[in-house]
Parts: sequence; structure tokens; C-alpha cells
Amino acid sequence: MTVNVGWIGCGRHATQMLLPQLGQSGLRLAALCDIDETALRNAADQYGVTRTATDWRSLVDMQGLDAICMAVGPDVHHKASLAAIKRGLPVFMEKPPSASHRGALEIEAAARMAGVSVHVGFMKRYSTGNRIARNILRGENFGPVLGMTGSYMTAPTYFQGEPDYSGFYLHHCVHYMDLLPWLAGGAFEEMTVRRIENAPGRLLFHMGFSCNNGVIGNLVMGTVQSRGTPMEQITVMGDHNRIEISNIINVAWYRDPPFKADDAEATLSAASDTLTWTPNFTAAANEDHKGYAALMVDVAKGLAGETTAAPTISDGVVAMASLEKMIQLLSVNN
Repeated sequence: MTVNVGWIGCGRHATQMLLPQLGQSGLRLAALCDIDETALRNAADQYGVTRTATDWRSLVDMQGLDAICMAVGPDVHHKASLAAIKRGLPVFMEKPPSASHRGALEIEAAARMAGVSVHVGFMKRYSTGNRIARNILRGENFGPVLGMTGSYMTAPTYFQGEPDYSGFYLHHCVHYMDLLPWLAGGAFEEMTVRRIENAPGRLLFHMGFSCNNGVIGNLVMGTVQSRGTPMEQITVMGDHNRIEISNIINVAWYRDPPFKADDAEATLSAASDTLTWTPNFTAAANEDHKGYAALMVDVAKGLAGETTAAPTISDGVVAMASLEKMIQLLSVNN
């Protein structure tokens, strides 16, 4: 089944990260929309689209569309998704689904009442290292997850002009409000936050947390690192099991190996020694380590009415609730 998609947003993220994935996902880009006419024209030429609009309302009202997708900003995500749902059209939107938890709840309620699917672009679940880790954690040989540590940094220039850090929270931090509970297998429950701000736009904070399944952990995020360096580190602890994910692509699984220095017969055991994985970037293949292609394959299934693992608006509701709780704690500790 071909799904004819109307797409809102022709910025760099959409044109470089998301739109290239539609064809291999089985989606047909039927119409485009952006308020920037130059960006709209460039994207339309690039993807051979003839139906365009400069107002998202006009795109949602177009005939012949089977789904509405968007990568714009939280306010348009909220309004345009509600308009699409009202027309009975399934939706994919980049995160965040709204500027607030309340807005995400409104979308969830509307989608449930209309019986249409709404998916949110939490692509960190599909990043190669995170996906490998999740499969190990849900397998038979890891055991219960006990604790986690995570670090997800960015630079001050990325959110320049936003001294309230709203863009940092909504576009950056929200990822880990979804990813860490997904890896832990339980939602955030308790949170504590400590912060330091050595200059406007330069924020660093540590968040301690527990999940509703007993997992404990801490998360470091901030705007005080160069985006030209590795930005992400995650460690998941079990009993004599530990998974480390570095820069979303390098994975190490540590178990309980014996000491080998004084053993003349020592070898390597698949059952106890460390397993590591690093991608081969020289392979002539479509390496999708960030996870956008895999995300859109699952989203396409959802937009076509099929069973899918793609994140839903309900996942967005939970992430936004955690994000708002974190922001409130940050403001208290200011």
C-alpha cells in the first residue's frame, strides 16, 4: 500500500535527515509546505513534488493525502496534528509533540477519540548502539537492570538567543526523557537536580532519578561541550553485567570473566568475556547509525494502519511529563 504523505517543514533537519528516508520506507511524498518559499521551492525541486503550500492549514486540507508528517516546531506540531486528526489523517511529527505536557495530552486524547495513529520521532531508540543494548537487556542473559548513567551534551551556540533554554529542553533534553526509561524498562518516578551556570547560555546539570521498576541512575546534560566531539555516553548496570554505549555506535557488553594472567590455558569465552561491536564505515551499505531510516520504516507501518514499534503520542506524553518535572526542578535550583 502506497501512503501519500503531506509534509510540513522544509528546513535542514527535514531535508537532510527525514525526507531522504521516505522512499525506502514505502511512503510517497505527495505535497510539501513551508512558510519559507525558497526552502519550499528547493525541497520541491529536490524531491520532484509539484503540490506545495506556504500555510500548513492549506496542506492539511489538500485532497488525496493519506497522512500528515511534520518537522517544524512544537507549536505547529500541536496545532497541525490536531487539525490532521480532525480530518481522520494519521500523523508523524518530530519531537517534541507540543511545547507542554498538557498539549501532548490534548493530541493523545484527540487521536484516541478519532481512532487514528500519531507517531513521534524519538529516533534515539533506533540508533544502532541503543538498539543493540536494548536487545541485550531484554534477552535471557542480562538479568534485571539495576542502574544507569547517561551523558548527553551540546554546545551553547546551538541554542543561541534562547537564554531561557527552552529550545535546549524541548529539542535536546526531551530525547533522554524517552530513551533512558525505554532502556530501563520503567518510567521516571523520582528526580533530583543540581545545576551550575557559569555564564548565560552555559548550563550544566546532573539529574538523579529512580524509575517505577526500581532502576536508579543519574543523567548529565548541558550546553558546555563542543558539538564536534562525541556527545553521548550511556552505561547500564546489572548483576555482573554492564553495557556501555559510546557515541551511539560503539557497544561493549561486560560480563564476569575469570582472571587470565596466571592461567596458561586461558582463552576467550563467548559466555563470560567482553563482547564489543564497532561499525564498519567502509562498507558500501546504507549505514543508519543515527536511526532515522529505521524509525521511518516503522512509522510507515503505523501510517498504513499496520502493527508497529514506532513511538506513539503516548510515549510523547510520558516524555513531556518527565521533561516538565525536570525543568521545574531546574528552576527551583536556579
